[in-house]
Amino acid sequence: MSYQVAMIGTGTEPDNPGRDGYAMAYHHAEGYEKHDQCEIVACADIVPENAQAFADEYDVDDANIFEDYTEMLETVEPDIVSLCVPPVIHASIAIDCIRAGVDAIHCEKPMAQTYGGARMMTQEASRHDVQLTFNHQRRFSDAVRTAKQLLDDGEIGDLERVEFSAPVGIFDYGSHSFDLCNYFNDEVSAEWVLGQIDYSEENLVFGSHNENQAVVMWEYENGVHGLGTSDATGTGGPAGAVQCHNRLIGTEGTIELGPSSDDEEEDEALPVLRIRRAGDDDWEVVDTEDGLHSWEFIDRAIAENVRCLEEDEEPELSATNALNATEQIFATWESARRRGRVDLPLDIDDNPLDSMVEAGQLSPEPMAEEDD
Repeated sequence: MSYQVAMIGTGTEPDNPGRDGYAMAYHHAEGYEKHDQCEIVACADIVPENAQAFADEYDVDDANIFEDYTEMLETVEPDIVSLCVPPVIHASIAIDCIRAGVDAIHCEKPMAQTYGGARMMTQEASRHDVQLTFNHQRRFSDAVRTAKQLLDDGEIGDLERVEFSAPVGIFDYGSHSFDLCNYFNDEVSAEWVLGQIDYSEENLVFGSHNENQAVVMWEYENGVHGLGTSDATGTGGPAGAVQCHNRLIGTEGTIELGPSSDDEEEDEALPVLRIRRAGDDDWEVVDTEDGLHSWEFIDRAIAENVRCLEEDEEPELSATNALNATEQIFATWESARRRGRVDLPLDIDDNPLDSMVEAGQLSPEPMAEEDD
């Protein structure tokens, strides 16, 4: 079976990424280009020259270049849509695509600007039997897969706690961090979340607020606990307590992905993946085919999404799994707003961080203007 693919939000040239975009449509496109059954046939962007540049790169017919994505959906009727626009409009565009009758949508993370929007996307995709996935592509790192295999093989006993340290903030990079924790714990839902944040200096990523620093604890329904930290300041803080991209603590040992230290030279010598079993004096380095950061992971994610679409299987990057991580993100901010523990399921529709800023409960100093 073949699939016609359309891109919404082409962005600017991929060789010059900025804080508000990484030309993700180009990276998605590379994944589709490598798949024999996919053909990129259309694109839409509100900046015509961006859409034209993308079309030129991927041989999209001039008749299938659009400013209005709804016109594209109506005219081209694509099978698959990749959604690479800012998160504030993810929900509305995804729902339009769902109702237009596409078979699948692959959307960039974070999931949506509000928790209500994230829930609505998931609900509508399920209602209309549309495969909705989110680009938590780090799951497809060989280092991550190997860590999961070690865990499943009982190399550190039963899982007791998952940990992460995220740069930028828990809404952006942290969406990967929570998602990986959930992956390691077999997608079990969280039972409660307790978090606190600092937001004294404005931190906008893709036009969205991200806290400066955060610390969050949670418990899954199977009794496994979580500890997460973020630091967008680079000045030290709660993230220094974890000093690891992801850590898995079991009854009989520990697995670390992306360990770090306070010494840059020492960091360069640290492995991507290591394990220390109970009774071991030293860490054992585990060789992997790749690290934790590669555009190739998107190719693997798209290939898996297409396979699941063909075989009518639930994708690993499904909206249901993404919603679990999104619930933990918004529950962290809601805990900060309530100044207490939040029991799940989360019963809000808004974005607590946005709401606290708008209400004057948080007053971050404006971002310093960058020099030209």
